[in-house]
Amino acid sequence: MVSYKRLSPEDVQFTNTSASEESPAQVEVKDPEESERLLLQRRPHCSATTAIITLGFLLLVASGFWLLGTIFWLHGPSPSASNGAPQPRPPPGLGKVDGHRGSLSEPQACAGVPEAWRFDCYPERGVVVTRELCEARNCCFIPASSSSSPPSSGRNGVPWCFYSPTFPSYSLVSLNQTEQGIVGSLVRTVKTYYPKDVLTLRLDVLYETDHRLRVRITDPSAARFEVPITVPSATVKASSPAYTVELTNQPYGLVVKRTSTGAVLVNTSVSPLFYCDQFLQMSSSLASQYVYGLGEHRSTFLHDIHWNTLTMWARDAAPVELTNLYGAHPFYLSMEEGGGGTAHGFFLLNSNAMDVVLQPGPAITWRTIGGILDFYVFLGPEPASVIGQYLEVVGYPSMPISWALGYHLCRWGYRSSNATWDVVRNMRNYGIPQDVQWNDIDYMDHSLDFTFDPVNFATLSDMDPGISSVQPKEQYWPYDEGLKRGVFINQSDGETLIGKVWPGLTAFPDFSNPVTHEWWYENLQRFHDKVPFDGLWIDMNEPSNFLDGSTVGCPDNELENPPYTPGILGGLLRAKTACASALQKTSSHYNMHSLYGLLEAEASSSALRRILRKRPFIISRSTFPSQGRYSGHWLGDNRSHWKDMYTSIAGMLTFNLLGIPLVGADICGFSEKTDEELCVRWTQLGIFYPFSRNHNSLDQPAQDPAAFSPLARSAMKEALLLRSSLFPLLYTLFHRAHTHGHTVARPLLFEFPADVRTYGIDRQFLWGRSLLVTPVLDPGVDYVSGYFPRGLWYDYYTGDSVRSKGEDLRLDAPLDKFNLHLREGAIIPKQRPNTTLWVSVRQPLQLISCLSDDGSATGELFWDDGESLDTFETDEYAHIVFNVAKNTMTSEVLHNHLEAFNIIVETAIFYGVKFEPSRVTVNSQDAGYVYRSNQVLQVLGLELKLSQNFTISWM
Repeated sequence: MVSYKRLSPEDVQFTNTSASEESPAQVEVKDPEESERLLLQRRPHCSATTAIITLGFLLLVASGFWLLGTIFWLHGPSPSASNGAPQPRPPPGLGKVDGHRGSLSEPQACAGVPEAWRFDCYPERGVVVTRELCEARNCCFIPASSSSSPPSSGRNGVPWCFYSPTFPSYSLVSLNQTEQGIVGSLVRTVKTYYPKDVLTLRLDVLYETDHRLRVRITDPSAARFEVPITVPSATVKASSPAYTVELTNQPYGLVVKRTSTGAVLVNTSVSPLFYCDQFLQMSSSLASQYVYGLGEHRSTFLHDIHWNTLTMWARDAAPVELTNLYGAHPFYLSMEEGGGGTAHGFFLLNSNAMDVVLQPGPAITWRTIGGILDFYVFLGPEPASVIGQYLEVVGYPSMPISWALGYHLCRWGYRSSNATWDVVRNMRNYGIPQDVQWNDIDYMDHSLDFTFDPVNFATLSDMDPGISSVQPKEQYWPYDEGLKRGVFINQSDGETLIGKVWPGLTAFPDFSNPVTHEWWYENLQRFHDKVPFDGLWIDMNEPSNFLDGSTVGCPDNELENPPYTPGILGGLLRAKTACASALQKTSSHYNMHSLYGLLEAEASSSALRRILRKRPFIISRSTFPSQGRYSGHWLGDNRSHWKDMYTSIAGMLTFNLLGIPLVGADICGFSEKTDEELCVRWTQLGIFYPFSRNHNSLDQPAQDPAAFSPLARSAMKEALLLRSSLFPLLYTLFHRAHTHGHTVARPLLFEFPADVRTYGIDRQFLWGRSLLVTPVLDPGVDYVSGYFPRGLWYDYYTGDSVRSKGEDLRLDAPLDKFNLHLREGAIIPKQRPNTTLWVSVRQPLQLISCLSDDGSATGELFWDDGESLDTFETDEYAHIVFNVAKNTMTSEVLHNHLEAFNIIVETAIFYGVKFEPSRVTVNSQDAGYVYRSNQVLQVLGLELKLSQNFTISWM
């Protein structure tokens, strides 16, 4: 068998031109023996003497290298990590592995594997890996020269125990064309060191679209769990795919390349494939070090690929680094090296507990403990196109109800309705904008869902999934009725699983059961009849449990104690959640756990659509791919620290990549005491969270804007008025997210993919393509530095311009100032702000045009009633586009609606008008204007109807 390696472009052979023309989706299968035969046939003739001399010389050189390599291996560490891929080695003899024949690890082969390309053969945590343990798995054992860590598995660093280049894997033994692509059979003849190997696998390579490839590796003899979300199903092979697929047969390997550049996007030949009942592992090279996504974890936006393990298993845990958090999103976006800004994406459709290991090869390992290997490759080529293609699979995000985009206030600890309303009154008295008021769990009666404290509270709602199981019989309808209908998760023996959450002993609804969805709707309807709430906050839905498993523990079986447990917080699958062996309608909790938040959000969204007949507003803590179709997300129980404010930007940008654009962090921090400076700066940042909410914890000082000094109140008020004024832009961006899969809060690299300087930026971001946000993220400063990509930028407030070559600029930033800049070529709509969006959205519009050097700019506005269901799908909306060219702005109504008739445009502002006009006309009539020395032209006093085309010209 041949070696595992990262193939260079020279190693990968494409189908020939004529074959490509006949079948663009044809796959090349490389046979090493055939390659050797072809090479032998091409060897030139030589004399016997020359051959003997040459052979002798080669033997002498080989012996020398063998001797030096053996001495080096016996007496020293391995070579330093290198970005070069491991080179092929000849197949060694066979030895014994778990009673079966397997390859022995030769010293020369092991020493030849660069550190950066060593794939961990002993990933179990808490084990001090010795040479004996490692070689029992028939793997290489070499202490890494650049690692100071002991050989303890589970610690980040170069693995000391790693696969030899000839470790046994699957072979591709058959291959056939299908209408969608190809189907093959993979066979393993040597068992692994994990139990229950699946020795024969089915490989399906599906050319679904020109920019989307799907690969499925399944067990043809037994059904295995598959994630129950709806994905598109292609029926014909893509006609002109942007990718080329190559398969090697012994060992099996799959390589996906971008046809236009030759970039290798996926190469599974670098390490052996594992497919056991409870251990599936696949590694691949990466196209570059630039990897994003892979939520939910607290980290920088650009992931560190230096031996970084990201574990996925939904968990109730305050955000800290190197910990599995509330959601699981096995999707990454990667910028390609030397590709001129091209990008691709990879999505593993698997909900089981998993580790995703990034290493500096660069390479990635997917290690999951159930389900199947079902993955997609998205070819972009632009980063934004990658996200759109991903969302074509998992679903575009829903369009939010308009008030959801306002400013929200909440805390745990208001303690009464009166105290809650005092906060609202104070905000109104100071003229500080606020759209939504929340309460946390203290509004409930003894923390019971679907109840409220009849003495201290009468309104507002906070939902978590736990249903109390200890109330007097026939006195708590949700539990009594749930038992009758069988809606709760059961233990493996069939009895209702009882855990513990805020109300005490608790049962957990099984949202994989359609019966539960109807029961959930009826509970919400009954509660809405008492307290007419407008939205739902779904907390603790990992699901969280104050116990490990249940009140009676969990059985000792293979689901609770799999042969490999990923690096989850607590070390056990049942840590602070339900038993893995618990029974749900669709499958065991072992398979369904990370889907819990998604399925509850789906049930909640359906219920609210029926109850309110409006767009549902739901914020969920736990998430999974396709969550954006049903809910938004907040980034969990952060702290009142400057670092938490900074990391919230990466979290916000990551969730926009993951198709959940309605996202934000608790402004000013949830736990611990904030301070005035931090809260002001965080509010200035938080107005640019797509979901903007200030929320803090029990027994902490109040941190709503009205609670601070006049200077702080004024700064926060100005920030919140700014958000209110930008609602038309934000609403239009959400429309684009809903209809085209665009991001709302956007990393700079999306708009400047050819500028490598933008790849690691997560202290700045954009709204859409044009509004650059540069927040202050450090204490005690009155300036901020920001990177401005090449081009012309305008100060949002003044229109002053700066031409950047792609450089860092220092910006003044006193406490009452926030730095915003507009990109050349953009037209953004804004409105006269007010204290609520309900008032603001009825105010006149202003249009700001940011002219490029050639005097051009474009923009758009989406408008509807802000709350009705499916307005775009039912044509109940207005869509207007704006253009500036040759000193003329035009407004074109592409789609009209009654809502647009009530809105007027009162001001048009043009940044970058190079010469003072002598005349300005509006619809061919003279109009008043103001021209300033910084090349800003203002046309004031307009009464232009948004619903009618208009022109504004100057000369």
